Amino acid sequence: MDIKKNITGLQHVGLPTNDIDKTIEFYKGLGFELVMETYNEKGQERVAFLKLYNYVVETYENHQAVMADGAYQHVALDVKNIEEIYSEICENNYKVVSNGIEELLFWDNGIKYFIIEGPNTEKIEFCQIN
Repeated sequence: MDIKKNITGLQHVGLPTNDIDKTIEFYKGLGFELVMETYNEKGQERVAFLKLYNYVVETYENHQAVMADGAYQHVALDVKNIEEIYSEICENNYKVVSNGIEELLFWDNGIKYFIIEGPNTEKIEFCQIN
């Protein structure tokens, strides 16, 4: 198993919020730049990506944020080849919790991604920006 060879780095951490405007302003106050704001039709939620150097926060307004310690919902990793790493993940019996490889119309040409669940119910997203 050589999953690592396909991962190029951290893509983002996912942070659900009940008030996206307040969250955007908070992170902008820390020096983050709003690099994309969009609407996810599938989730019916506003989404924003905020970046500070190489650290990116994806915040999405789902009105279900726990508002407690441990509020980050997932960490996403950049990958070179989403199909190849998906096959490796499946072959090694990781628990895939997304509907296979999914797509969203984020960024200029969309993204492909899938999500697995870790032993503590943490979510790890594998993401290839097209």
